[in-house]
Amino acid sequence: MATIKDIASIVGVSIATVSRVLNLDETLNVSDETRKRVLEVAEELNYITIKERKNKGKTYNVGIVYWYTDIQEINDPYFLSIRMAVERKCSEEEVNFRNIDFQRVLNGNFNDYNNLDGIIAIGIFDNTDIEKMKKISKNLVFVDSSPNEKIYDSIVVDFKNAVKESMEYLYSLGHRDIGYIGGLCYSRNEKSIFTNYREKTYKEFMESIGCYKKEWILTGRFLPEDGYNLMKKALNNKERPTAFFVASDPMAIGAYKAVFEAGLKIPDDISIIGFDDIYTAQFLAPSLTTVRVYKDTMGEVAVETLLDRIKQKRDLGRKIVLPTKLIKRESCKKL
Repeated sequence: MATIKDIASIVGVSIATVSRVLNLDETLNVSDETRKRVLEVAEELNYITIKERKNKGKTYNVGIVYWYTDIQEINDPYFLSIRMAVERKCSEEEVNFRNIDFQRVLNGNFNDYNNLDGIIAIGIFDNTDIEKMKKISKNLVFVDSSPNEKIYDSIVVDFKNAVKESMEYLYSLGHRDIGYIGGLCYSRNEKSIFTNYREKTYKEFMESIGCYKKEWILTGRFLPEDGYNLMKKALNNKERPTAFFVASDPMAIGAYKAVFEAGLKIPDDISIIGFDDIYTAQFLAPSLTTVRVYKDTMGEVAVETLLDRIKQKRDLGRKIVLPTKLIKRESCKKL
């Protein structure tokens, strides 16, 4: 393993000079050529700093918290995909991980988790939850929510542009009467409701084209049965939209069933766009046009961001907004 002494010998300067150059000491009075030569030789010799050597040999322990129940995870694979990506990335990075029983934390049992270096929190959490997490570790990364981007790291989806692109696509097909079916964004304990940016952006778009109608917004939970019930309710209205933006693919699957039971056809009678691009979306008949969310990337970036925060002892929050992609299939038709 290369040392500072090796670099100093090759460059022909003192060990102190090499040390100060590698530590980016701007007060050091040496020429730019010397600085460049020191850095080049360090790179050629694959020099590793003492700090990097210490970090390389350390094993980190990460806790995973999620806001949904096991039943919700089964019915909506969105969060399941994120959690699996987090666990897979931890394994690749040789990071120890464990799921946190949050009810035990709420009851004050922090000792079970006193060896954790950081926490990845998947979903939506209120201030009470966050304060409990901070008693375990100050290194927090939130996935799919951003409670305070100045303090906490977060990995979120660009909901605004995703919905805007979907609505513009339906508009380009001639649709003006567009309905919305989505879920409410509750905190883990369901005591707080947070802004749903999919619904907010839908409303803003419909207002911008002068076609907004409050009765065309139907909300429940992000589950197939709610998509089914809400679509049935929408179809019973005298004025029926020609297209729907559905805020999750599981809800869209339920909406499909309601449309077919009503004797209608997709997309001949109603066009539908979903959100998530879960695996089964492509196998629906007709195949579902939907917004692809890069859930694996969300999980991977969450682990990378947490490790960076731990290693660098960073206090400033970092908010990472990931793009989406509209996947055009068979469930939308031009009027």
